[in-house]
Amino acid sequence: MQSPKIAVVILNWNGKDFLEKFLPGVIQHSPEGSVYVADNCSSDTSVEFVKSRFPDVHIVINKENGGFAKGYNDALKHIEAEYYVLLNSDVEVTANWINPIIQLMETEKKIAACQPKILAFHAKDHFEYAGASGGFMDTYGYPFCRGRIFDVLEEDKGQYDSIMEIFWATGACMFVRADIYKEMQGFDENYFAHMEEIDLCWRMKNNGYKIFAVPSSVVYHVGGGTLNKTSPRKTFLNFRNNLITYTKNYAGSFLFMKLLYRMILDGVAAFKFLLSGEGRHFISVLKAHFAFYGSISKTLEKRRTVRTMPSFAPSSTGMLHANIVVQHYLKGKKKFSEIKNLF
Repeated sequence: MQSPKIAVVILNWNGKDFLEKFLPGVIQHSPEGSVYVADNCSSDTSVEFVKSRFPDVHIVINKENGGFAKGYNDALKHIEAEYYVLLNSDVEVTANWINPIIQLMETEKKIAACQPKILAFHAKDHFEYAGASGGFMDTYGYPFCRGRIFDVLEEDKGQYDSIMEIFWATGACMFVRADIYKEMQGFDENYFAHMEEIDLCWRMKNNGYKIFAVPSSVVYHVGGGTLNKTSPRKTFLNFRNNLITYTKNYAGSFLFMKLLYRMILDGVAAFKFLLSGEGRHFISVLKAHFAFYGSISKTLEKRRTVRTMPSFAPSSTGMLHANIVVQHYLKGKKKFSEIKNLF
């Protein structure tokens, strides 16, 4: 049987240092695929560096920096493959990181996207924030991971090494079928960055597709390469995009009641920022809510589009039937293993 055509696509914005550090390993450990650098209008010497040092790497140059979402949408229009591997520039890959995932995806056409196990580059025995060993969602739209609940990162002791159907795959290293990516019309470009991979996965699940984590594939993620965790801009994007994602995609009952409850919890989080002396993050949460209110008409229109797709068949696999905020902050559940019976 002919091997599928795989494109490993690294979206780059002023990431010469990361490319210098991690691109050689990607090339070495990716014999199954072609490696692309999609440049998002960098102002550093990234493109010149790749051209001179790695002439076999394909380069796609975007006309503008539309962030993660538009950046990938623009670049992938120029790349023909059966599978896209969307890889952050600040990721160290390991030997045989591609094969286990592609082998699984080849067994069932309904598997639309997958991720490897994501460990922290600077603490390689711990899971990394952006994805860990698979992404999940609670019934109020709060994302968490197998190996990471809010800011608590578990040590990797092999406890989450089983292949598992999940709710969302991390954008730091996402394997996705090209035809389904196109069917879903790619990432929502209004997001700019953050949560767009969750939105894409949720749209896939609403159309009967499946998402998996394959922990036998391992990568190490630096994290915060473009916007770090202390950035008020990141806080704004996370809160705004999360509300938009939930409103667009939640297929259960009592959406507006749940949104009201969510906003109350967001308010608690905002005042927690304020009391901790992080006033700029408090303001970011307020701005996120006002931005969400301003986008509600467009978001509800997108919701109608999602719900009227011919293949609309929502799956709740990977959704926690509880509130992760209550489980974590009030009941003291720190580990995924302590809540897995609530699915």
